Amino acid sequence: MKFLIVGLGNIGNEYRNTRHNIGFKILDAFAEASNINFDTQRYGDVAYTRVKNQNLVLLKPSTYMNLSGEAVRFWKNKENIDLENILIVVDDISLPFGAIRLKGKGSDGGHNGLKNIASLLGTESYARLRFGIGNEFPRGAQIDYVLGNFSEEQQSIMSERITIAIDAIKSFCLSGLSFTMTHFNNK
Repeated sequence: MKFLIVGLGNIGNEYRNTRHNIGFKILDAFAEASNINFDTQRYGDVAYTRVKNQNLVLLKPSTYMNLSGEAVRFWKNKENIDLENILIVVDDISLPFGAIRLKGKGSDGGHNGLKNIASLLGTESYARLRFGIGNEFPRGAQIDYVLGNFSEEQQSIMSERITIAIDAIKSFCLSGLSFTMTHFNNK
């Protein structure tokens, strides 16, 4: 079986370590742990790997966050991947830092990347792994917060939280969404 794992983020060095780029950060760590590299291809950086008997296509869209659906739709069709085998890795300000929440469908929750994906796929029924980035910002400062860097305290436990996210991705591919939700939500 083949899976499309999409980490959302924005391209460019100025965004590299921002909260909004946690999807890229998780996929970079996954690739490093798998000893694979990303290649720049159409609509993004792509890497191929296997987890046991499952084939994974890792995608970091180069379309910027708000147009991520273009890359997801293109690679879904190019690789002939079923909708239920797509997992979007995304930041979430509704969750405390480092919390992980998997869902099989749902609203975009105000996230423009998810909104664009739903629009171009024609459905909100795709799995997403939401990684909490917290919401310690004053009213009206959400954009500055998500485009800001993680605190030193958050960075000190980042690798542990990212490892859990990678384990959740592997579980999604090997054991399915229901099992993974049961074992990783609120972990």
